[in-house]
Amino acid sequence: MNHLIPDSKGLDPAVLKEQLFKLWRSNDLQSLHLAAQEGFSELNDPLEAFLTILECAPSKQKARAHTLGVHIVKEFQSWLKEHPQVTLTSLPEQQATALKHRALALLTDNQTSFVEALINIYQLTTLDAATLRLHVVKLLPLKCYKETAVLGIKLNLQNELNLEEVCVPLIFQDKLSLAEAFVTGHVHLEQQLVSLLDSWCHPNFSVQDMISKKFPHLSLSKRCLAQTQPKMLTKHVFRLAEKFKIDQGQFPNALHKRRQDTLRFLMFKRFVNKSMTDENWSDHVQTVVADDRELQIQLVEMLLKYCDPEKAARWSLRYNLPRHRLPFVVWNTQLSLSPEQQHATNATHSEEWTPSEAHCQKFYQPPLSKEKVQYVDTLEALQSCRDALLKKGSVVGVDMEWQPNFGCSSAQQVALIQLATFDTVFLLDLCANGFCQHPETTAFIRSFFSEQNLLKLGYGMTGDLKCLKSTWPQFVEEPLKTEGLLDLLNVHRKIQCGKVNSAQCGPKEVLVGEDSAEKGLSLLVQQVLGKALDKTEQMSDWKKRPLRVSQIRYAVTDAYCLLDVYSVLSGNPANFGLPSDLRSLTQTEKNGDAKQKDKKNKKINPTSSKEECQGAQWVSPPCSDTEKGLLCGKEPTEDSPPAPLAPQQLRVVCDNMLQGLGRYLRCLGVDVVILENDDDHRVAAKLAQAEYRVILTCGQPYQTLRSQVGEGRCLSLDCSEKARDQAMRVLRHFNVRPTPCDIFSRCQACNSDQYVALTRQDMIRMLKQKGFLQATYSSPTPPVEEPLYLELPRYGPQCKWASLSDLNPVTLSFPGGAPIQLHTVPPTLVPRVPHYFVCTRCGKVFWEGSHFGRVLSMFKGVMHITDEDVQ
Repeated sequence: MNHLIPDSKGLDPAVLKEQLFKLWRSNDLQSLHLAAQEGFSELNDPLEAFLTILECAPSKQKARAHTLGVHIVKEFQSWLKEHPQVTLTSLPEQQATALKHRALALLTDNQTSFVEALINIYQLTTLDAATLRLHVVKLLPLKCYKETAVLGIKLNLQNELNLEEVCVPLIFQDKLSLAEAFVTGHVHLEQQLVSLLDSWCHPNFSVQDMISKKFPHLSLSKRCLAQTQPKMLTKHVFRLAEKFKIDQGQFPNALHKRRQDTLRFLMFKRFVNKSMTDENWSDHVQTVVADDRELQIQLVEMLLKYCDPEKAARWSLRYNLPRHRLPFVVWNTQLSLSPEQQHATNATHSEEWTPSEAHCQKFYQPPLSKEKVQYVDTLEALQSCRDALLKKGSVVGVDMEWQPNFGCSSAQQVALIQLATFDTVFLLDLCANGFCQHPETTAFIRSFFSEQNLLKLGYGMTGDLKCLKSTWPQFVEEPLKTEGLLDLLNVHRKIQCGKVNSAQCGPKEVLVGEDSAEKGLSLLVQQVLGKALDKTEQMSDWKKRPLRVSQIRYAVTDAYCLLDVYSVLSGNPANFGLPSDLRSLTQTEKNGDAKQKDKKNKKINPTSSKEECQGAQWVSPPCSDTEKGLLCGKEPTEDSPPAPLAPQQLRVVCDNMLQGLGRYLRCLGVDVVILENDDDHRVAAKLAQAEYRVILTCGQPYQTLRSQVGEGRCLSLDCSEKARDQAMRVLRHFNVRPTPCDIFSRCQACNSDQYVALTRQDMIRMLKQKGFLQATYSSPTPPVEEPLYLELPRYGPQCKWASLSDLNPVTLSFPGGAPIQLHTVPPTLVPRVPHYFVCTRCGKVFWEGSHFGRVLSMFKGVMHITDEDVQ
């Protein structure tokens, strides 16, 4: 290395720069380090010379990690640590100010890589705010919005910059998190950002109009437009409002939109899914609609669509809606109602504690009489509860209920706590006046959860403990200590890893997530005890008093079943693939084991590409013995590649960035749940846990989702790939070999695999019945020979086939409520197509066409095609 010889005025910065440049070009970083440290010491004015070198450094505008400028900055920072006497304060004020301006110019040009170093070395935050702003706003015409925001944050210029000019382009570039960081800590800006997003939730808001008027230079992709849909915006508004502690009154549009969506959800639960009682539905509707006139009118319109005019008329009278805002049929029905009918409400009837025999045969029942249920709403009752529970060696089932808020508020406060022993169930009524926040109640909760010698059983206790913090804010200031807590959700996850052998504990073997409508605790109870839980009252109004008998029975059952499940599992843990000590199955240990297995698997199979699998393994629900190694999370080796899977054996959930991938996989017979645009990515984790699915995701959610599901059950894909290429990657990763018989074996719209077959004559009759064909329509001319029998499609063996007798002959709808989508059948198609196949879940109509050949051609590289298929 050539020695650097300074002249009488010190070393020339240009000479040092050339020397460093040669070493950098030759990639001799060790020599560059030594030359830089020696050279900086020989400079006459290091602070000024450093800027001169940076201004002349190659590729300084790119400011990437490998450029010379970045290396020089790092070396100068290291040199300054050894020479703390070199500071701006040692220079004359005029010279120091000039250096600050030169450093500021570098910030503007260099984007963000030099920001931290130059701001700290040259103390740029001490410059006048107007001067800083003048330099930063120069980036806006250059469309450097990210750099403007970062510099604004680093230089504390948020109050000097226009929020809309900086943040609106960031939002449309899918950088809302940066806009969020820009306003954080500035109350008025936080409120301004929430108000801005809320204004976009207004029904009359148009993204295109706003862009054309205020930001004509912005170009929007389809993905950016999807991020500004009202549902997605509403989610962001509520999240930011919770983070910034902003009152709901400041985002009325988002609140109205959330309530509107909730109303649609309640209508679905009551009249389509039929999983909510009329009483629970009525309670929630009144809470959601409240005094919002527009929602009241929408409620009446929805009732007219989902049920009968009489019910719609009664609700219109309840809210005294004006005549000119009502459909004519509702107003006309009002006139025909008697006074008794006009004021009719949900009839209340006395309930028996013991349910019907049919109910008992279908659902799990706790072996307790009503007298064994004690209501705790006074301090005297609380003392009796304390004496009964806080005993060494006791086992207590713990559950909690709270008012469903359907996302309209962030804080969910507990309304009822159930504490079950084998003899008694205590119901702590936190809605009782003065009881919840009484010091003795708070002290009892602390002592109960902190008692190490008291085994407390729960299921998914994370959510319960979160709601406890919302109920008692003091548990946030002074954290609630939890000891002796066994979350049976962890036990359930362990059971999911292997085949469940519950023949001795129930009427039949039940596999997690396989052909079962049950989820969560209900599924665990079904697995272990043979009967599921009745979840009808789960979404009750738990703050309304008095509680109904059915609500009390539900609350008691949810807590007591934990005791029975624990008794069976702890009595014979090996039968369920569990360790002898169930308490060892803690979440912490589980995550630790997963990390160790991840490291081990990376060593076993170093050829797995990060882009393809990112730690995902070959997993699926436990099935036959031949698939056990593949489907129980064991990584295949090169000597023993994984056995091929049928598409029906792979069950996945695609996040909303991979909807195209999900549709392709459905085409090939894979069981796919696809998230909607407004679904949070955490929904994927819940579905994966409840139904034992593999998550297919991309981008930032991967790490979060991977930590929430079992080992190997999250696969990250490249968003830049086409959906067809992503599908090929997934099929190869899991070694799925579709056959031509698998194509279209699932409904592409709803994922169902059950169809009903219709002949041409059936279709003509139905089209005439609904007015899509004229009554005078006659058979095709020339006559088409009708087949002697109804021929199923090629994918027939892979599907379930329902009987046409299940169809409602009047409404032409299936038992689930979905009508046949007759409007999608072109009348000109009828003479040419002899058979039709209708999905029984959504009513979509399919027929044989050319689409099959296109799909077969697209995926022939992964298809298993036999000679028979070729013929």
